[in-house]
Amino acid sequence: MAQPEPTSPHRTTHWVPIRSLAPRHRDRIVRHLLELPEHDRYLRFGYVASDEQVIRYVQQIDFEHDEVLGIFNRRLRLVAMAHLAHLRDADSASTSCAEFGVSVAAHARGRGYGRRLFELAALHARNRGVQTLLIHALSENAPMLRIARHAGAQVVRDGGESQALLRLPADTLASQVEQIVESGAAEWDYRFKRHAQRMARLKEVLSALAQTGHPGAPAADEPLA
Repeated sequence: MAQPEPTSPHRTTHWVPIRSLAPRHRDRIVRHLLELPEHDRYLRFGYVASDEQVIRYVQQIDFEHDEVLGIFNRRLRLVAMAHLAHLRDADSASTSCAEFGVSVAAHARGRGYGRRLFELAALHARNRGVQTLLIHALSENAPMLRIARHAGAQVVRDGGESQALLRLPADTLASQVEQIVESGAAEWDYRFKRHAQRMARLKEVLSALAQTGHPGAPAADEPLA
């Protein structure tokens, strides 16, 4: 008899739409990372990355083998992202370990975005056969290490740096379905936000035309639907 899918008692209860990113999103990723304060760049990369180093990092992301996950706000600005770098074994094309890195915009802190990105990245890694999720972080990066410990990772501190290892269970039908549902829901959320944004822009244009008395524009007192 099949055993029920194990669930973590620490799993985040509220849902956050997280979308997979692709090469076409590089500009948005660059903008997000460049907007991080200096100390946040230091925590994310382990050093105070210059603008040129950030841009070079984004250009070198291997979207074919790695996974990049992002959270967008209502204005479709990228406010949080995670990079799941799959570390391929030297003697095969398989991946048994993946490294996790995350960044959250300063104004979007305290909403659990980092933890949700970690949870979904772990799910994606698990479903690709990854056995170990690895996090390299500065020892002073308390939020990141707290997320790792919360998930059950083993954290080893070595002076100013720490390493967290989380053993992942094998994938199941339930975990595969969960990823499909998560991805589908996030895609619909993104499309809804994009449609709402386009309608808002159209309303602004029609309002501007109405104020200038442009032929064919709705009257000033006419609703714009």
